[in-house]
Amino acid sequence: MAENPLDSLPDLDPALSDADLAAELVRTAGGLALAMRRAGLTAERKTSVSDIVTAADKAAEAYVLGQLRRCRPDDGVFGEEGASVASASGRTWVIDPVDGTLNFFTGSSYWCSAIALRGDASTADDDPTPLLGAIYQPEEDKLWRGGVDTPATLNGSPLAGPTEERLGVTGVATSIQPRWLEQPLSAMPWHAAAVASASIRILGSGSCDLARVAAGEIGAWFQHSCPQWDWLPGKAIVTAAGGTTDTVEVNGLTWFAAGGPTAVREIVAALASARLT
Repeated sequence: MAENPLDSLPDLDPALSDADLAAELVRTAGGLALAMRRAGLTAERKTSVSDIVTAADKAAEAYVLGQLRRCRPDDGVFGEEGASVASASGRTWVIDPVDGTLNFFTGSSYWCSAIALRGDASTADDDPTPLLGAIYQPEEDKLWRGGVDTPATLNGSPLAGPTEERLGVTGVATSIQPRWLEQPLSAMPWHAAAVASASIRILGSGSCDLARVAAGEIGAWFQHSCPQWDWLPGKAIVTAAGGTTDTVEVNGLTWFAAGGPTAVREIVAALASARLT
């Protein structure tokens, strides 16, 4: 019988603080995914050629779910690969076991494991204020974390925070799928914000992007229709680092932006300028 990759992983101490627990969860989940990739993986398509899932995504989420059920049994869990536990505490952990799965599967190092802790005052369709976020990029051994009561750090060192620059002199990370570029309702807002920036980067992992916005390595970031697991971990760290986040609805789509206050304001204004309805 094949060995279950979860069997050799450590059980975490329930006495850990939320911030330390989040850090250990993403570090272990990311390490598990990397080990499974090195051992060989296949992928299943979800909604498109570029939207895939691997056994590593599922195993990493299963590990995080199991540890949260041990360490925070009253908290809810909401995961990209289907984890769903109702909260009895008014708090929910939001899991992205492998963000940037296509990068991960094709051998790029630009992927991560991410987690956020949010309160449950709003529904899953809202944009809540996360209490805490942690992002771990295994192949660079980089761990970002930050939150309402947690300073924004990279491997324990304080983050510089987003630069306060105009959008026109700022490099911007973003993402949009080709099928959305075929539709004016989404393509026109994206184009308006993209052409207003100094340069564009599409790197394939929103959480990795947002962590670098918090560090000042990328000037700003925007994308539409982000599920909470793609948004809240990075949002927590960006805001803890002194950055700004915002959302705007344009042509029936919700767009998300993060960075310095001026760049975010100008991104939102550019997106809104392309309203067709």
